[in-house]
Amino acid sequence: MKKIFISLIILIISCNAFAQDTKEQRRERVKQHVAAHLKPYGFVRNYFSFDTRECVAGTGDLYNYLPKDNLWNQTAEQAEQTGIEREDLNAVQSFRFLSLTTRVGLNIVDYQIGNTQFGGKIEADFYAGLTGVTGTAQFRLRQAYMTLAWDSLRMGDKEKYARVDLLLGQAWHPMAIDLADVISLNSGAPFGPFNRTPQIKMDARLADWFTLTAAAIWQMQYTSVGPEGKSANYIKYSRTPEVYAGLSFMHQKDFLFRMGLDILSISPRHIGTRLAADGTEVKVKVNDRLTTFSPFAYLQYQAGDFKLQAKTIFAEGGEHINLNGGYGVSKINADGSWEYTPTRNSTTWVCLSYGKALKGILFAGYVRNFGTKQPLVSTDKEYFYFSTTSFNTLNRAFRVSPTLLWTIGKFQLGIEYEITSAQYGASSSLSTTNGLAEADLHWVTNHKVQAMTKFNF
Repeated sequence: MKKIFISLIILIISCNAFAQDTKEQRRERVKQHVAAHLKPYGFVRNYFSFDTRECVAGTGDLYNYLPKDNLWNQTAEQAEQTGIEREDLNAVQSFRFLSLTTRVGLNIVDYQIGNTQFGGKIEADFYAGLTGVTGTAQFRLRQAYMTLAWDSLRMGDKEKYARVDLLLGQAWHPMAIDLADVISLNSGAPFGPFNRTPQIKMDARLADWFTLTAAAIWQMQYTSVGPEGKSANYIKYSRTPEVYAGLSFMHQKDFLFRMGLDILSISPRHIGTRLAADGTEVKVKVNDRLTTFSPFAYLQYQAGDFKLQAKTIFAEGGEHINLNGGYGVSKINADGSWEYTPTRNSTTWVCLSYGKALKGILFAGYVRNFGTKQPLVSTDKEYFYFSTTSFNTLNRAFRVSPTLLWTIGKFQLGIEYEITSAQYGASSSLSTTNGLAEADLHWVTNHKVQAMTKFNF
């Protein structure tokens, strides 16, 4: 009996040891799985920013667009009468220090079923929640998408293969993927597109150098403007996704050329009013529509520590990708529907950088407003639509921004000087012929000095 009892004790101990080994093995497999497929990343970033005048800006006033036009407290004649100095109330200096652009993300990689490769990304930061520079920053979604890829697809010739990548979810707009290499939060906007949006995008790499891109895009955070302000309702009631088609040519990692065309068709109104025979107005369903075409080209060349980037866009509208633009009513029809005409803007930027541990960066951008394609019914805000980050009296603008960026391991320190000048016309001179304000042209300039600290993990 004693021998049987001892044997049972030895068996129980052995079983427990085996179970413990199995648990540790499972834990090790989980660790290996996480290390192989889940890649967390992020950074803690702080900005210290000083401006010489009021600007249109977001994200705690860190995302700078353009300086605001003059806001005089009185006319020159009134100043003579009152004896009080005439002042531009927008010529006010300001400073802020914020870390709300701190970011966390997770890349999901290297899953495969058969010949299909799977992946994805989830990325968030603390951008939202502030009113101006006041409030508590909230955690918000930046990117969230999944990817499917098929490699080594035959192209007819047995020695030639293609690769197809499919992206589904919220990601960078195809026209905004190539951002300027600056430390400023605006990444060069509004001198270049800036937009992350829901989309279905396909990249087909043909042979070694060419990639065809096609995308169907929706709107969420970055939206068109219209009669009810900025809203995704205009694309919702159009029932038509934004469409992008592009071609990329890449020679190894030295040279990249990309060109594409973005087509957006929106419905600014789906309910209008029609005049009855007795003179009363009756609400009716309408199918208003505005379709815009915006081509662009991008060039990148890299040799050692030197890098050249350049992008140019001719945008119709473009406010939904953070360019200066909008549209207006060109005709009011008897059936209650309206017809529209977009503004046209040429936007170009060039960015040069050199160095590694200590990098020097020089950015230069230029915007030119060519006005609307057709005459307007009126330049009043009920018929001429611009977002709060666009300016209907802007004629042109430029920005020059030199930067120094030090990188020490995972720590970065950047110092940037940004001069942005905008030429405005008098709002009273807005023309219904082309939507331009060309009288009393004058320049206003903002000087921004900012420092950035960043710890990557």
